[in-house]
Amino acid sequence: MAQAQRVVIIGAGIVGTNLADELVARGWSNIVVVEQGPLHLPGGSTSHAPGLVFQTNASKTMTRFARYTVEKLQSLEEDGMPCFNPVGGLEVATTPARLEELKRKHGYATSWGIAARLLTVEECLERYPLLNKDLVLGGLHTPTDGLALAARATQLLIARTQKAGVRYHASTPVTAIEQTGSRVTGVSTPNGTIPADIVISCAGFWGVEIGAMAGVSIPLLPLAHQYAKTSAVPALAGRDINKRPNGMNASLPILRHQDRDLYYREHGDQVGIGYYGHRPMPVVAASLGQTPKQVDEEQMPSRLPFTPEDFSPAWAMSQELLPVLREAKVQDGFNGIFSFTPDGGPLVGQAPSLDGFYVAEAVWVTHSAGVARSMAELLTDGASTVDLAECELSRFEEVQLTRAYVNETAQQNFVEIYDILHPLQPRESPRQLRVSPFYSRQQALGAFFLELGGWERPYWYEANAELLRSLPAEWQPTARDAWSSRYYSPISAVEAWKTRNAVAMYDLTSFHRVHVSGPGALRLLQRLTTGDVAAPPGAITYALLLNDQGKIRSDIFVARLEEDVFQIGANTATDVAYLVREARRHRQHTPSQWVQVSDVTGSTCCVGLWGPRSRDVIRAVTSDDFSSTALPYMCVKRATIAGIPVTALRKSYVGELGWEIQTSAESGHLLWDALWQAGKRHGLIAAGRSALNALRLEKGSRTWGTDMTTEHNPYEAGVEGAVRADKAEDFVGKAALEDCARQKPARRLRCLTVDDGHSMVLGKEPVYHNSQPIGYVTSAVFSYTTRKPAAYAWLPGWVRDGEAVVIEYFGKPIEATVTPEPLYDPRGSRLHRDGPSAAPELARPVKHHL
Repeated sequence: MAQAQRVVIIGAGIVGTNLADELVARGWSNIVVVEQGPLHLPGGSTSHAPGLVFQTNASKTMTRFARYTVEKLQSLEEDGMPCFNPVGGLEVATTPARLEELKRKHGYATSWGIAARLLTVEECLERYPLLNKDLVLGGLHTPTDGLALAARATQLLIARTQKAGVRYHASTPVTAIEQTGSRVTGVSTPNGTIPADIVISCAGFWGVEIGAMAGVSIPLLPLAHQYAKTSAVPALAGRDINKRPNGMNASLPILRHQDRDLYYREHGDQVGIGYYGHRPMPVVAASLGQTPKQVDEEQMPSRLPFTPEDFSPAWAMSQELLPVLREAKVQDGFNGIFSFTPDGGPLVGQAPSLDGFYVAEAVWVTHSAGVARSMAELLTDGASTVDLAECELSRFEEVQLTRAYVNETAQQNFVEIYDILHPLQPRESPRQLRVSPFYSRQQALGAFFLELGGWERPYWYEANAELLRSLPAEWQPTARDAWSSRYYSPISAVEAWKTRNAVAMYDLTSFHRVHVSGPGALRLLQRLTTGDVAAPPGAITYALLLNDQGKIRSDIFVARLEEDVFQIGANTATDVAYLVREARRHRQHTPSQWVQVSDVTGSTCCVGLWGPRSRDVIRAVTSDDFSSTALPYMCVKRATIAGIPVTALRKSYVGELGWEIQTSAESGHLLWDALWQAGKRHGLIAAGRSALNALRLEKGSRTWGTDMTTEHNPYEAGVEGAVRADKAEDFVGKAALEDCARQKPARRLRCLTVDDGHSMVLGKEPVYHNSQPIGYVTSAVFSYTTRKPAAYAWLPGWVRDGEAVVIEYFGKPIEATVTPEPLYDPRGSRLHRDGPSAAPELARPVKHHL
């Protein structure tokens, strides 16, 4: 994209200066950076950050950010000295549980392309001789981890970008964000207003205040984190390396002792100790006052007074892990301010309600250059090459933006930062923020709830446990290992069995439902989606939302309710924000073709009624015609069930006959009760998300955000059936897709089945072929219908059906086979039948975000 925009970056820390540099590298130069502190040491988190870069993360996105940060800091040098010291990283286990966690983490490293190795106790001592050999059980070593010289890197980036024409305004606080209508127009300071078409807040823990000036909620909480330095340690004295500048005066690996919430690095003959085990210490950035014009390493806004009483346990545990510290003392320390968010991820992207206002907040030094590159790609190319879904500012639901929610959950993330957390582990509080109208009925049935987006979602029902006794032998669940057994119940096998052989009710209320209406609705959706949604009212279209590069922004269902009224089945709050923004731009461009976007999720509810006996149930509660003639597959109609107005959509996530039945929230309990009573004689049960997820995968349905992301195109992900390349209208990403269609995919999402029929995996594990890592698992289930674990995995395009592969699970090899999909009912006959007879397949299996 050629630069016509005027850009203002707020904040000259490691993120803001990296962003200016990344934009300059892409040809942009009309850039102003506003910093409230002095440029030589602005005084934010960058100025005191310890600089430990451990790259491997459960998140592929965060790992890629960290990897690029290492690469960039190594290339950034002056006088022969780079801004990164690759001493390596060592994470040690002192408990059996942590040792297993390091095996899982080694799998992440392999999946994301980071070289790492599991170490024995002796090998840990070879790399870090100061360790207590009687305490350590093993470790994980990553050679490319190390120390970032963040403050020095910032100064070099400032100098480099100044030469390229970037203007810096030091000691200049921002007093207002100027805007006209829904677009940003400038940044006000005591010295006047700086006009801008694009404003990016890289203000760190001051981001809440900057956001408030723009009328944008920034779900971030500043928290103080303890860091201390010891006096000289005799075992480290007398080394030549001690004379080098801070960051380069270290040779031992950076060290994590996560069992005790501690980390360590050298400062010459001193040891730096970081501690997360103390009480949360929230800070209101506005209370810190204006940053002084003179800032030094001891006096800066982000460096609060040390509280020795909070650090006392850390010192005792450190002396236990590193006995040499018994010959030293705590010489000095501080409580440094960092940013935390409700889910622990950074905040990146454009504000949903204010065009041109972007943020890159809650970004630590570890991920700084990576986030800056993605933001620069977003601005210049329209999309990041690294998936940003879990970082998007717009990812939070409205209830998650309240200060009470942010304060509680951010503090919880601080407390749990080094904890061993299961992928399905729910937060304990706050809970019951959003419940469907069926909640009391579900509680009575013994529902086990997990939470997502504030919603309580049933995963299985204890009321179905008694059916385990009558479960056929071929449906009996197999034993699982302790890790995959967490947040799982064998009851899910019963619920899958009943869905396939009788009928089950699923609560789908938490799925996003959005109405798009108005005279411009059709034109807007034709432009945004890959499907042809111009079908007559009553049709449902499965379609993709793409970016300009032809990558999958999301996938949706578009139900045409009336001529100018569509209902979108969306995945996330980010989808809703995208539709709202595009509708706003559409109205501005063609006022007569206005479009209204309304999220109706909270005012409605939804039941999925599926199974071969679902038609028997529906006939008992309505006189409306639900036959395949009156309501064919992938069609929608309004009807009445037990006197309740409903919208019935003939589609299925589980691959069985049935409907999605929606009504208003106030009528939800009546709908549930009517279906429940009518279904008793037909074997109806309530079923949860655990069974739903297993059934959708064996039916060949993808989950957006897990199986496919913005890093993938439809041909790679196996959803090219959702693309109507022949439709007359242009749509976003169409030109890029034409290039993709001519190329053989270099990678593909493939289905795997586990050979032994019982070994489970959970996702993100590496996949090997001939002893070489070639890909990674995205999602995994036990396929009850086919009696074996199954998974999706991203693998090279050359891998064929029947190929033998190995999945590494906690360091153990699990043999698997690449298998044609879908595993169940490949012709789709059960979706379309009107009774016992089968109909030919009419459409590719569809999916939805689970």
